[in-house]
Amino acid sequence: MGKTIAEKIFKAHLADEPFGDVSVLKLDRVFCHEITTPTAILDLVSRGKDRVFDPDKIKVVIDHVSPAKDSKTALQGKILREWANRHGVKDFFDIGHNGVCHAIFPEKGFVHPGFTIIMGDSHTCTHGAFGAFAAGVGTTDLEVGILKGVCTFKPPQTYKIEIIGTLPKGVFAKDIILKVIKEITVNGATNMVIEFRGSIVDEMTMDQRMTLSNMAVEAGATSGICLPDMTTVEYLWEFIKDDYSSRQAALDTFSRFRSDDDAVYAKHKTIDVSDLEPLTTFGYKPDNVKPVSQMKGIRLDQVYIGSCTNGRLEDLRIAAKVLDGHTINDHVRGIVSPATPKIFSQAMEEGILKIFMDSGFCVTNPTCGACLGMSNGVLADGEVAAATTNRNFNGRMGKGGMVHLMSPATAVASAIKGEIFNSSLYCEQGR
Repeated sequence: MGKTIAEKIFKAHLADEPFGDVSVLKLDRVFCHEITTPTAILDLVSRGKDRVFDPDKIKVVIDHVSPAKDSKTALQGKILREWANRHGVKDFFDIGHNGVCHAIFPEKGFVHPGFTIIMGDSHTCTHGAFGAFAAGVGTTDLEVGILKGVCTFKPPQTYKIEIIGTLPKGVFAKDIILKVIKEITVNGATNMVIEFRGSIVDEMTMDQRMTLSNMAVEAGATSGICLPDMTTVEYLWEFIKDDYSSRQAALDTFSRFRSDDDAVYAKHKTIDVSDLEPLTTFGYKPDNVKPVSQMKGIRLDQVYIGSCTNGRLEDLRIAAKVLDGHTINDHVRGIVSPATPKIFSQAMEEGILKIFMDSGFCVTNPTCGACLGMSNGVLADGEVAAATTNRNFNGRMGKGGMVHLMSPATAVASAIKGEIFNSSLYCEQGR
């Protein structure tokens, strides 16, 4: 019987099976940021276990409140900074060098096919775009990962979702994942791995695949995985070129972490996106999704472009193409946060940031702050935002605020109009 990619990764990393339904996996990476890791650090210190299993496999960033907005967030950064320093963690990205964790870690080449990765952050599933098993964990699991380099999981069941058809113009990866979540609901893949397959996924760039995998958790999944292919190799080539004789040799190695043709899946769904329209959320659940055409006229106070879902260079390019030559509505606050310093610099060199600023957008440093209502774009009670983020929970971007999730193209079109609006009515878009 064949195996899924998740089953293959589990087998390759299995350290122990203390119980029939529990697998102890060796970890290739433990990612850390300043919101969840300080709690783990302080608990380890209190237990006399202030150690790390391998400083080279631990990657650290300050990204959620950057720079610190008050003494409490400054303390979180200080705890993380001092911990990384005393344990010789070289890959620590502090203020000025930092970015959104799920953008900067792949950008640095830290994620490879077949890896096992944990982080105290639910959107760690983003890294499955590279053919890795990546999962968000709680404080106790994070502590064990830091200390021993292992984590326990139940053997994975996999939900295979095939995305097929011809993607219409003006429809993007964000629209596809919103469609998936609408179809299977927020509980549809609970405690499962979503394996994204199909011709549409095969054609996606790595930026697009990361958008797809990023929101797998919004369907309840532990991880979202795309199979590694030559697109994966090309993205990683500058980091792996000394390890392989050719790109094909790298692909041959990575291909051992592709699902077998006769692999058994717990669930299987095929979604044809040929007639898909741009989508947005309503209400307070990620599966509350409607076509943008049915939400037309919803007045906006703020439009936010950024986050680990849609703050990458490709997202900014798409948004700028729609925005170029327009000015955002007088009653809309436009905020854009490129996800990493590299993306910020590239967007500046390409003139993208000028387009945003000329239109009336405020360009901020790389940060997660607005996405979870901590800084750089918090909503007031009763305000409404269009955002390229990943969650529309009640109060997510500020107490009493309403968040409508959508693609970067739809978001900037809505900023121009001052209400939820379809980007195709401003300019024709390609994928």
